[in-house]
Amino acid sequence: MTERTELKRDEEKPLLSHIAELAMRLRRGLISLFLAFVIFFAFGYTTINIGGYTVPILYPSLFHSLADSLMLFFIHHELPKGMELLNLNPFDPLYASAYTSFYLALFISLPIIFRELWGFVSPGLYEHEKKLVKYIIFPAALLFAAGSLFAYFIIVPLMMKFVVLYTTALGVEPTLSLRAFVSTVVSLMMVTGIAFEYPLAMSILTYVGMVKADSWKKNWRWGVMGAFIIAWIISPGTTGGVIETTIGVILSVLYFVGVASAKIIEKRKIKRNEETIQR
Repeated sequence: MTERTELKRDEEKPLLSHIAELAMRLRRGLISLFLAFVIFFAFGYTTINIGGYTVPILYPSLFHSLADSLMLFFIHHELPKGMELLNLNPFDPLYASAYTSFYLALFISLPIIFRELWGFVSPGLYEHEKKLVKYIIFPAALLFAAGSLFAYFIIVPLMMKFVVLYTTALGVEPTLSLRAFVSTVVSLMMVTGIAFEYPLAMSILTYVGMVKADSWKKNWRWGVMGAFIIAWIISPGTTGGVIETTIGVILSVLYFVGVASAKIIEKRKIKRNEETIQR
């Protein structure tokens, strides 16, 4: 009985050590996220002159925090003329600041979170899998940034202008709560950034051998339909189909970019396998 118990404990040690390591790495990621959130939510930004050099510094400020500065930037650049922001609930400004702080904190702490997750999973990956992860980091960040900028410069202004025109035509005062405005802008930037990962997801599926490049090409109609379904899901649905169509067209173009990318990846993979066999 004692030998069986000892053997069972020995078998459980690796699993327990992996769980402990995962918990430690997740804790580091959450700590980095929390610290970044506190900085954006409770610290402001100013500059001081030291020896003729302008040095940026942070200082505690709940009323002029970094998140508040970003919210003011959104208000001045995204809020159309004729629309007024209202504070409907006492804590809406704090909620909006917290929402913005979380978005910024998540964006800043993602490299640390990914590094910790990579440190946990990399020992169990094959060499080609490690290369795959390294190759997709930059394109993933680039596509997410492109999607966020697309939402900021195209989707949000179109939506806001449509709301102003429509409410004015109805004889209604165009107003919007601060909480709704900030959450709408940040949410659209986030989900559109994720949606722009469309071609990267296709390339990854082809690289791991789950979907052939020709399959993407043959089923392009389904891909385009999927693009418009995604557009319908992430769209605020306030412009009578204008934004949905715009996003759908962009994602359809990205689908064909994914088809071309998958074809290139498949050719390189076949060539690499042939070279390996010849060796």
